[in-house]
Amino acid sequence: MRQPHVDSLERLATALDLSTADRDELRSAACVESRPGGDQLRIDVLGPLVVSRGGRAVALATSAQRGLLGLLALRLNRPVGRDEIVEMLWGAAPPKTAATQIHMAIGQLRTMLEPARAQRTVGGLIQLDHAGYLLHLADEHVDLARFTAVLARARSLRKRQPAEVLDLLDQALLWWRGPVLADTNPRLRDHPVAAEASQQRLDAALLLADIAVELRRYDRAVAPLRHLAQDAPYHEGIHARLILALAGGGERATALHLFAEFRDRLIDELGVEPAQEMQAAHVRVLRNEIPEKDGASDGDVPATPVRPTRRDPWVVPSLLPPDIADFTGREKPVEEVRKLLTGRSTALVIVAIAGMGGIGKTALAIHVAHLAARSYPDGQLHVNLRGSEPHPLEPGEVLARFLRALGVDNRVVPDDVVERAALYRSRLADRRVLVVLDNAASEEQIRPLLPGAATCGVLVTGRARLTGIEGARRIDLDVFDPDNALRLLGRIGGRQRIEAEHADAAEIVRLCGGLPLAVRVAGARLTTRPGWRLAQFAGLLADERRRLDRLATGDLEVRASLELSYRGLPDTARRLFRMLGLFTTQDFPHWLAACLLGTSLDDATEHVDALIDAQLLALAAPDEIGQTRYRFHDLVRLYARERAEAEDGVDGCAAMLAHGLGAWFAMAEQMATDVPGPCYAPIHGSAPRTPIGFVTDGSLPRFEALDWFDAERSALRASVRQACDLGLDELAFGLAGCLEKYFDIRGMYIEWAETNELVLESCRRNGNLLGEAVMLRGLVDVRTWSSGSHAGEAMAVLRTDGARLLEMFTDLGERRGMADASVICSWGLSAQGAVEEAMAMAERSLRLAEETQHIGGQARAHVALALAHSEQVRLDLSLSHLNAALALARTLGNPRYESTVLQFLGIVHREGGDFDSSRRALAESLEITRRYRDHYPEVLTMLALARVHLRNGDPGAARDAARASLVLAREYAMTHHIADALQVLGEIELDEGRPSEAVEHLEESVRLWRTRGWPSLLAAALAIIGRAYRESDPLAADQAWTEAIDIYTGLGDSSRARDVAILRETPTRGRALGLRLPPTDEGQADPS
Repeated sequence: MRQPHVDSLERLATALDLSTADRDELRSAACVESRPGGDQLRIDVLGPLVVSRGGRAVALATSAQRGLLGLLALRLNRPVGRDEIVEMLWGAAPPKTAATQIHMAIGQLRTMLEPARAQRTVGGLIQLDHAGYLLHLADEHVDLARFTAVLARARSLRKRQPAEVLDLLDQALLWWRGPVLADTNPRLRDHPVAAEASQQRLDAALLLADIAVELRRYDRAVAPLRHLAQDAPYHEGIHARLILALAGGGERATALHLFAEFRDRLIDELGVEPAQEMQAAHVRVLRNEIPEKDGASDGDVPATPVRPTRRDPWVVPSLLPPDIADFTGREKPVEEVRKLLTGRSTALVIVAIAGMGGIGKTALAIHVAHLAARSYPDGQLHVNLRGSEPHPLEPGEVLARFLRALGVDNRVVPDDVVERAALYRSRLADRRVLVVLDNAASEEQIRPLLPGAATCGVLVTGRARLTGIEGARRIDLDVFDPDNALRLLGRIGGRQRIEAEHADAAEIVRLCGGLPLAVRVAGARLTTRPGWRLAQFAGLLADERRRLDRLATGDLEVRASLELSYRGLPDTARRLFRMLGLFTTQDFPHWLAACLLGTSLDDATEHVDALIDAQLLALAAPDEIGQTRYRFHDLVRLYARERAEAEDGVDGCAAMLAHGLGAWFAMAEQMATDVPGPCYAPIHGSAPRTPIGFVTDGSLPRFEALDWFDAERSALRASVRQACDLGLDELAFGLAGCLEKYFDIRGMYIEWAETNELVLESCRRNGNLLGEAVMLRGLVDVRTWSSGSHAGEAMAVLRTDGARLLEMFTDLGERRGMADASVICSWGLSAQGAVEEAMAMAERSLRLAEETQHIGGQARAHVALALAHSEQVRLDLSLSHLNAALALARTLGNPRYESTVLQFLGIVHREGGDFDSSRRALAESLEITRRYRDHYPEVLTMLALARVHLRNGDPGAARDAARASLVLAREYAMTHHIADALQVLGEIELDEGRPSEAVEHLEESVRLWRTRGWPSLLAAALAIIGRAYRESDPLAADQAWTEAIDIYTGLGDSSRARDVAILRETPTRGRALGLRLPPTDEGQADPS
């Protein structure tokens, strides 16, 4: 099939009066491109970001994912550093958890882009190297890369085959669907790489235009140049070529008019005259120096027939209020509504604009009505139906008004509403009249006011959803984005003033929540107070308790607008509104409403729907597990809190908050039982749990525990913070304790530390010793085993914090906590070389755990005993304790801890020379860690496998495993494992006779081990780096070995000290002598 020519498409679009968006859609539909086939991935960035696989869309859930993938696609096959990613996502104020959020977004993107790929195999579409992340994909899969290649080819063929280049560029320009990554955040849209891509589009269009003029094919240049001229109103190169193309195509008058418009625009807005290029083009047109076009264009589209003028008598009503002089933003809904009202239809066109009070429904309706008025030459009707007021207008009263406006004598207007509606429809038959029904209350109020003629158009606004109007196209308005909110504030309060104090202006619109009414009020207040600094007004708005008071001026008041919606609610919905407004969570699931009201999920949903219908509550995007979530606008939340304090009092608000937070606690505690993780005793305190019967009765779907925590993580952390702020420390430490296993298995060490530190401080303020001990127990774990959250002598800290924790649990008489603390002490003692003391502490822990039936504590104690025995090379006893721990972990049904024990088993089997058993145990552990995306033990297991391969004479497999583990360890900032992976790579280089390459790895490894405070591991690394230094720097080798011997001697490990001494005195490599250099991985697995 022959592809339609671009000029034909443009004439067709003009004949149909299509909008810019529709023209783009027509071009895209007609464009035949080379697309990857089968199930291959395709990423389009020339316009809004589109990701598809095999023709099916791949949905990206968050703006961070879209921005990150967009940036990687712009820099296809080139690394993007973390700093650049942080700047793109958050600008100059990144959150403390920026690195963690980037890791999560990368992991989610990998899962979505390669669902069938194992999560942690080397390679893949998104890779990490020393310079950053890169998207590894062939050029044919990304439209920008294909466009770049086409432009390069066009330039190379420019002189030899201009006609072919014209066709080539014609096709390639059709791939553009709008500005680069048009639906991503402004920082990405303004990124230098996006600007570079936009420049390529401009270069291609200008090249096409030059060739078209050269070949006298002027029609081929007009469409792309017109399109670009809209986006670049001051670009002289575009406009100069456009007037040449228009004149060459026989539209000399249009070309001269375009020049005049362009000149006026430059003078009025920039204060300059057109430059030489534009002036020269103008002179050529004036002198008729443009050669005539070469041949006819590709087919003609018949002009749209003109509707004959009506000659019958008719009173033309014009009831529209004046247009909004400072109307700002809303470009997309304006164009969509205008297109609907001015397009052709065989049925009555009804457009319903919905949104909360103050969102700008009326402003949009009036603005679009004026834009569409010329399409309705028989008149425009308008009425405010007062739907948000206590007494909305009756349909009969409105019909009487309309009939009088249509020229019907008041004396013959029927009394009956049905007869009035019939006369109204008769008067509008075969007429083109636009009917604007503003502020509608319900479908019942609207239906009698609808014309019967398809020639008419109806525009309805209302806070209610109005879903019952048959055939209506609904447009939902949301708040302004920051850019449009600032534009509106500037148009009202003064653009220069806003630009001069930009940061404070941005804070004002943020505090207004982007609500147009609030921004308008803020601008009006600034206008009446020219002496105010914007910072002063922003400071006033920052006080939440007075913000609504300050967002009022004259007859504009945000509170009054919300009051109208609130007063129309049933009593139960109003009570739910007040309760929900008390919580600080950004959004919440539907079950929270059921808990607050004490009703079933179905009953609660009815009341939630009433809030949504009143536009007081908004639907948020479904979460990771498909739950419907809801959110408040910030100002609506403040109003709800106001009403709660006024109607329910301080005690009532406190009771409602405790009830709701207790529901979060009950749900989290229930879900936490199914999260595999540390075998700590679950000590969650005595805070009241709100009954959650809908979980046990099956009303709520059964979710996987980890998926549930993924969905509720932000809400749970907000609940913890709010509990701390309210002094509910018992509830706070219970909630935080429920999150610990989730944080651990997801590797969210920064969030874990921040949460526990916050609650720890709250417990200390309120004298809650049990909560303090439980929070410290988790902090000891995260500070020790997650390198990014704690620097210094990590193992020494483990020992001292463990001793403090043991003392606290002992004073409280909490024997399960004592068992947990004793294991922590045992690990710290083992790390410091006090093996006998460590063994005694582990045996004490085992006794306490057995006495309290703390099965997890028994498993941890057995692992601690196994470690102590392995330090003394009693591998048979170590294996015995590990097998006991494995059986207990399986009894608990805790696969996470099972994988930890299997890691130890693999290491001990390897040290005993049983490589087959070692590989089996480690392979089983690795399968579990990858199943749960548990990165910390995954890295350790891969390192242990690397050592098995190395000891078994397979350096290639060892190198692959070590490199993969190093990539993952660096990605998650795991200092322990980075040091270990570098050490393994150094050993491999040594065994293969490359000492200089080994030194590069080993020097960094030793430096990192010095920060960890585990002397035996540092000594092992020093012993190995001495081998690497032996030939190139004998003095450095001797210093490393001497330090290793001193460390082992201090630890009382004379056997290993002797081995290193022999190594120092012998010119042969240590491994060839069969020396027993210690493994560095035997003590690294997270014991929890």
